[in-house]
Amino acid sequence: MLEDDFGREVTGVRVSLTDRCNFDCVYCHNEGLGDTRGPMEAQDDEMSADDIVRFLEVAAEFDVDSVKFTGGEPMLRDDLEEIIRRTPDSMEVSMTTNGTYLPGRAEGLVDAGLERVNVSQDALDPEAFAEITKSGAYDKVMEGVEAALDAGLAPVKLNMVVFEHTAGYVEDMVDHVAENDGLQLQLIEYMPELTGKPEWNIDIQRVHDWLADIADEVEHREMHDRKRYWVSGTDPDAPAADPSKRGMVEIVDPVENPTFCANCHRVRVTHEGYLKGCLNRNDDLRSMGEMTKDEIRETFRETVANRVPYYGEYMVKNDEGEWEINDEYIGAPTA
Repeated sequence: MLEDDFGREVTGVRVSLTDRCNFDCVYCHNEGLGDTRGPMEAQDDEMSADDIVRFLEVAAEFDVDSVKFTGGEPMLRDDLEEIIRRTPDSMEVSMTTNGTYLPGRAEGLVDAGLERVNVSQDALDPEAFAEITKSGAYDKVMEGVEAALDAGLAPVKLNMVVFEHTAGYVEDMVDHVAENDGLQLQLIEYMPELTGKPEWNIDIQRVHDWLADIADEVEHREMHDRKRYWVSGTDPDAPAADPSKRGMVEIVDPVENPTFCANCHRVRVTHEGYLKGCLNRNDDLRSMGEMTKDEIRETFRETVANRVPYYGEYMVKNDEGEWEINDEYIGAPTA
């Protein structure tokens, strides 16, 4: 297993299959780019299934044991089932999706080897959902979650980005996962640097504090330094909940969080075939070229060797307490 200079082993990879999406979420830096007519063949700027599988086979050689397929919307690839089927058996396969194409495909994806799924869902009200996603696909997303559960993908984890537009819906979403078997909730801290809208930010610590007050149990995950909150719901008039049916809520809070970055064990691959050591950086991209296995091995080693914790190392606080780029990493290798 490869380890970077900060002692972090790389145990997982996140592979973007496309930057196309059929949503245009207001917080997304992709802004709904690309053709969104529906699942289709890989586009010219996207890795082919063969490209992706070659990379995964090399990653498996270095004992990487998990892959998450992302986008854009990964289910816009009509070869998704093939890619999953050809993923090395040693890897756990998961996917992040907006869920609209899960009806009719969830069972086939499970047959191909999909083991876990995250579905983006930022509100339970159709009108609020439409305002955030710029789509009218609320019912289809709900159908998609049910299709995933029916296909055996429980627990289905719902992803909710927490910012000004969604903060008022968090309580309803927590109740939703507490009341429905097979669902979990992942609250994701808003990243204003990706959207240029810092005024939309909220203090994620307030959400932590609220969950700690209502939780039946708080679990600390040391590997990712994250907290999980097990909740029975927030309705004071509801009957006592069955402890076995509590909902799990987890907060992903990487912004300005050196501890989070110090516990990152992932490498990412863009849909164009560039390796990158950090979501927030684009000055460390390494192309896998024509993607022969020798090229992939070398670029993978280079990417891991040059990984730097974003907050606390690449970004450091100056005398005024503001985050700025560490001079040591200016002029880092680029694509």
